[in-house]
Amino acid sequence: MTTRTGSAVDGPAATAPAVLAARGVSVRFAARGGGGVVRAVDDVDLRVGPGEIVALVGESGCGKSTLARTLLGLERPSGGSVLFKGEPLGYRARELKAYRRRVQLVPQDPGGSLDPRHSVYEAVAEGLRVHHGTLPDEAVRVERALSRAGLRPPERFFLRYPHELSGGQRQRVVIAGALVLEPEAVVADEPVASLDASVRGEILALLLRLRAELGLSALVVTHDLGLAWNIADRVAVMYLGRVVEAGPVEEVLTAPRHPYTRALLSVLPDASAATPTILTGEPPDPARVPPGCRFHPRCPVLASGAAAEAGVAHRCGAEDPGPLPEAPGHGAACHYAAVTAERPEAGNR
Repeated sequence: MTTRTGSAVDGPAATAPAVLAARGVSVRFAARGGGGVVRAVDDVDLRVGPGEIVALVGESGCGKSTLARTLLGLERPSGGSVLFKGEPLGYRARELKAYRRRVQLVPQDPGGSLDPRHSVYEAVAEGLRVHHGTLPDEAVRVERALSRAGLRPPERFFLRYPHELSGGQRQRVVIAGALVLEPEAVVADEPVASLDASVRGEILALLLRLRAELGLSALVVTHDLGLAWNIADRVAVMYLGRVVEAGPVEEVLTAPRHPYTRALLSVLPDASAATPTILTGEPPDPARVPPGCRFHPRCPVLASGAAAEAGVAHRCGAEDPGPLPEAPGHGAACHYAAVTAERPEAGNR
C-alpha cells in the first residue's frame, strides 16, 4: 500500500461533537414484484467530526450510496435519525433547504451533473440563486469558489462550457458549486471514479487542502480502499446494509479484523497477501438477508474451518453479531474477530 498523502486532523476529532451523524439509521424499500422488503441500510451508526474526512467503503450494492443520500436528506430513514451538530434533521421543506446550505453533495459524475447549456459561472451560481436569490456580491462569491477549487484565474472560466473543460476541470467546477454556499460538510460520492488516474491525485489533494484551509468535514463514498488510505482519517466498511468494521484508517487498513475487509484489501495491487481472497457464493441481496452473520455464506474464515477451531462457527450461522456501535476506536461486527481479540491463541490454532 502506498504512503498516505494526508494526515489526520489535529486533536481528537473522533471524540469531538459530530458535525454529521447517523444514529441507528435504517432505510427500507419494497422489493420489486412484491418480493419482500429491501433492507438497503440496516441500523447504522456513523459520525463525521469537525474537520474530519471519513471514507465509507464497500462493494456496489452494499448500501453506501443510500446511506449518503439519507445523510444529505434526500432519503428519509425508515428508522433512526440523522443529526447535524447534535440536532435531529427535520424534514419540512424549510428545514431541508436550510440544511442543504450547510451540507453539500459533490456528485460522482460531473459530466452528468453539469448542464451542458450552462456556463461555468451559471453552474456555480445556481446554488446561490436557489438558496439566496440574486445577491449583489454573487460574482465575488463565484470567483472565490472557483479559486478555492483550483480554477485560476477564475474569470477565465466564467464563460466556458462543460464540453470545453477536461474531466478534472469539470470535477473542480462541481466542487466549486458546493463551496459557493460555504458549507460545513460535504458528502462526496465516488469523487474521482470517473477521472483518469493522472488527475485523481490532484482532486484528492484538493479535498485535503480544503479541509486544512476551511475546516471542512467530509464523508467520501468509495469502493476504493486505496483512496481511503490516501485521504481519510477514519474508515467505515459496509456490507449488505451494515457497517461491519470501522476505525482509524491506519488501523483498519493495516490490521483489518473483519474477514470482509481482509478480502477487499487482498485484491489491491500492492496488497501484502500472498494470494487474493476470492469471495464465493451469491452476491448479497438486501431483500434476503441471511440469518446469523450476514457475511457468513461467503466468509473465508468460516469456509476454512478457522471459525470452527475458534469455537464460533455455530454462532456465525445462527447469531447476528448486531450493528456496530459508533465508537472512536477500532471495531468489527464479527464473532471470530471478537473471540480472537479476547483469546489471541484462538486465531492461531
